[in-house]
Amino acid sequence: DPQQLEVATSSKRKLRRFIVIDEVVDELYGSKVREYFEENNVQHKILALPTTEETKSMDLVLNILQEVQNFSIDRRTEPIIAIGGGVCLDIVGLAASLYRRRTPYIRVPTTLLSYVDASVGAKNGVNFLQCKNKLGGYTPPVASFLDRSFIQSIPRRHISNGLGEILKMALMKHKGLFDLLKSHGKYLLDTKFQSYSGSDDHGDAALQTTRIAIETMLEELAPNLWEDDLDRLVDFGHLISPELEMRVLPSLMHGEAVNIDMAFMTYVAYMRGLITAEEKEQIIQCMRGLELPVWHSGCSWPLIKKALMERLKHSGGQPRMPLPTGLGVAEIFNDTTEETLERAYKLWVRD
Repeated sequence: DPQQLEVATSSKRKLRRFIVIDEVVDELYGSKVREYFEENNVQHKILALPTTEETKSMDLVLNILQEVQNFSIDRRTEPIIAIGGGVCLDIVGLAASLYRRRTPYIRVPTTLLSYVDASVGAKNGVNFLQCKNKLGGYTPPVASFLDRSFIQSIPRRHISNGLGEILKMALMKHKGLFDLLKSHGKYLLDTKFQSYSGSDDHGDAALQTTRIAIETMLEELAPNLWEDDLDRLVDFGHLISPELEMRVLPSLMHGEAVNIDMAFMTYVAYMRGLITAEEKEQIIQCMRGLELPVWHSGCSWPLIKKALMERLKHSGGQPRMPLPTGLGVAEIFNDTTEETLERAYKLWVRD
């Protein structure tokens, strides 16, 4: 808002910012962040916290809010800044939405997963009673600042984890993105999504891949920001994975659990005749190429049944199951029988 900008820059009052940063990110980049605020003469408070699925709780939200209250921010002109992975962005988003009913906040994602997933959309939340994101709301950030240079310091497994969410969008909406992942997956893992000039074979695969992933995600989320329509292609990989992820914490990361769910659902799509055996193999081979798990012993048949029962409770009594109907195209189905699911499960386990 130009008017607000004018007020903020012309004010004699010193600029102030409250920043929540993941403690691992703080070790790597904290000194640069502090230097930035000092050089720009901004009074600041930096709160470094352990933000993991295990600490993603209302207690951490209340800790943040206590510190926000002590620092005393102007909720109109002093947004809270969250710097970290998806868990950090979720927790801070919820804290900001609760403080004075709604305080603006800015997302700065530092992992590939949060760059293409948590940075987009309005959702925030915390885990509650061993259920993933059981408490939360829909409060979009005022901005997301995307900087891929953060990604170069995260471990290879975390890159692969983010590729799970990118592959989700490829399978649901964009064959070109699927082809990019097939052709350049290993290169993207090796180069940690950094852009290098002179790599003619790969072009700027990192920029292309992340841009398409975010654009397709926005296409799906923007018209349905508050999830009034429960038929959502972006739910692919998220029917069984929440139950699996919480059950086996901390052995699976979010994108890995999502990929296991997608692998099973690929078999369901094959069993229903929606995709060919060759397409099924292409998808599974692409997953392996991205170094993502395609099966997990914790994903038992009873767990799948329980997860799908939970799904019915929260999606208006319909499974609303997104399934690929080809490479890069998908539809939502409500008529998959338990017999089909069980046959797909047995074939998946056998393979």
